[in-house]
Amino acid sequence: MDVAGIEDALVVRARRGDARAFERLYREHAGRVHGLCLRMTRDPQLAEDYTQETFIRAWRALDRFEARSRMSTWLHRIAVNVILEHRRRRDVPLEFVEDAADYERDNDTLDTPVEEAELEAAIGSLPPGARDVLTLCGIYGYAHGEAAAMLGIAEGTCKAQLHRARALMRARLAGGEAR
Repeated sequence: MDVAGIEDALVVRARRGDARAFERLYREHAGRVHGLCLRMTRDPQLAEDYTQETFIRAWRALDRFEARSRMSTWLHRIAVNVILEHRRRRDVPLEFVEDAADYERDNDTLDTPVEEAELEAAIGSLPPGARDVLTLCGIYGYAHGEAAAMLGIAEGTCKAQLHRARALMRARLAGGEAR
């Protein structure tokens, strides 16, 4: 059985109330969900809380998962909704986390920890809208339409935010401080 087949079987078992099957789904996806939460919030405690809330909501809504998308996409959408709901309720300044890269190591492509830290610092310094779009499109590979739907914005706004984020990143990584 391939990986998708195993995941589908786990979803079926979890829908029937098998907590061990859901635990396996959790272990498979928690790192990436946490990485997404951390990049969007820049706060390790909030990221941990939002990751847990994401999986609690997923457990409660598992019967509504239609498997038209991958489980990871569905979980990311739940996580983005959790983050945006909390942002609307709290107007808390977002902080930079120096060790954000330690939470997700799936796509390491940088040569040194210094380069990785510089990149994370540049991402952390972006305005929230630009950072969210860069995280979803640039890091997690979602299409503009998917990211826009997750964030509740127009696709054109998503494209503009990504363009802005990339321009800011180029300037910051080149040593400038573009706003």
